[in-house]
Amino acid sequence: MISLDFLQQYWWFLISLLGGLLVFLLFVQGGNSLYHSLGHDEASRRMLINSTGRKWEFTFTTLVTFGGAFFASFPLFYSTSFGGAYWLWMLILLSFVLQAVSYEFQSKVGNVLGRRGYRILLVVNGFMGPFLLGVAVATFFTGSDFVVDHLRLSDISNPIVSHWGNSWHGLEALANPWNLVLGLAVFFLSRVLALQYFINNVRDDVLESRASVRLLGETALFLLCFLAFLGRLLTMNGFAVNQQNEVIEEPLKYFHNLLEQPSVLVIFLIGVALVLVGTIRTILSKTYRRGIWLSGTGTVLTVTALFLLAGWNGTCYYPSLSDPCSSLHLSNTSASTATLQVMFFVSLLIPFVLAYIFYCWRAIDRQPITREEMKKGEHLY
Repeated sequence: MISLDFLQQYWWFLISLLGGLLVFLLFVQGGNSLYHSLGHDEASRRMLINSTGRKWEFTFTTLVTFGGAFFASFPLFYSTSFGGAYWLWMLILLSFVLQAVSYEFQSKVGNVLGRRGYRILLVVNGFMGPFLLGVAVATFFTGSDFVVDHLRLSDISNPIVSHWGNSWHGLEALANPWNLVLGLAVFFLSRVLALQYFINNVRDDVLESRASVRLLGETALFLLCFLAFLGRLLTMNGFAVNQQNEVIEEPLKYFHNLLEQPSVLVIFLIGVALVLVGTIRTILSKTYRRGIWLSGTGTVLTVTALFLLAGWNGTCYYPSLSDPCSSLHLSNTSASTATLQVMFFVSLLIPFVLAYIFYCWRAIDRQPITREEMKKGEHLY
């Protein structure tokens, strides 16, 4: 029989991996934020929109899967965060809905907002999606204002275990400057990945040249924000769970997590190195087009490692600012052993799903996007 502790660790790893894949796929949003300033005419802008437009379903599906995995494996977190900080999550979902509508309707005859109106919504999604997701993820370290009280289950009129400590319901996260720093880091990373993806996927000399020039500045802004947040993370206190299952504050908790989990440290360092190598090679070489795969793999590894720092090693992955004892960790938020076991066997199908996604991706990107395709191609955005 598989132990509950193993299943909790296993499912946190899968959620961490989904988080890494989601941040990588945010290159779609990064491209949305760049299409107007990067494209120099209507044909080039349409190439950019079609480049990312053929991938937006992957991002949206991964976001939904990420939330679904939390719901099934750690339901108390789902009810606390998604049910309490609902304004923040609703804004995130709204931005992705705007993206889906914009892609599908901008080229339809007789659309309400016109092509320009829908493209403006794409730019809104390009900023809101990555930035607000970064802010939401930052609360895994900086905490949120909630209280968990299991005794409230006996209250027939309002049997809700967790309740939010203020009327802002998630928007208060925007008042924490470190949440904003990580939000900006994710936003600039999405643009760095988008620029490398355009260089890989679009064949246009002017666009490639403009993308290479922009890549240096966007990378500098990303590194500034990311290193600032990383410095804060490794020097801040965190909340740990002791052997008596009590929540205690621990100085330098995340720094200790990094040192006490060599495998996570190695994953993090390899991830950061791949992002830097892929980006630098793309900047220095006008003929190198495969930087997105190095940087993308590095992004997945780095973000996965950060999630593991938040949840593994007896760490409270969702600290409570109102009542530290209410902080959420793997053992007090997971589903039952039976549920996690069933999900474990279902998760063994994941490699087959990934193989299908890889096949579809290759089929979509078999031919680079060109101006000629925009003139005579079918199924264009």
